[in-house]
Amino acid sequence: MHKTRLEFLRETLAAKPDDTFARYALALELSNSERAEDAWAHFEYLLSRQPEYSATYYQAGTFLARQGRRDEARKILARGIEVTGQQGNLHAQSELQKALDELGN
Repeated sequence: MHKTRLEFLRETLAAKPDDTFARYALALELSNSERAEDAWAHFEYLLSRQPEYSATYYQAGTFLARQGRRDEARKILARGIEVTGQQGNLHAQSELQKALDELGN
């Protein structure tokens, strides 16, 4: 019997709780389901414990925007712009800026 992606990712995190990519993938998988609270918990974990993982900012920001949490989304996207700027990651920084601009004021 094949495992679902959710099962695989949860097992991976059980074995390696600090696996950044597995946690990120799980947050994405959950964000596309009815488990928004669970998805946000994983995004929060990454933002607080692995703040240098720049991909999280875009996905967490757009997730919050879809949830109607626009002010929080703006803060996350703005922080991501700072982080990617410090990293010299201009492509990610421009994607974050575009997402922030689309949210407006």
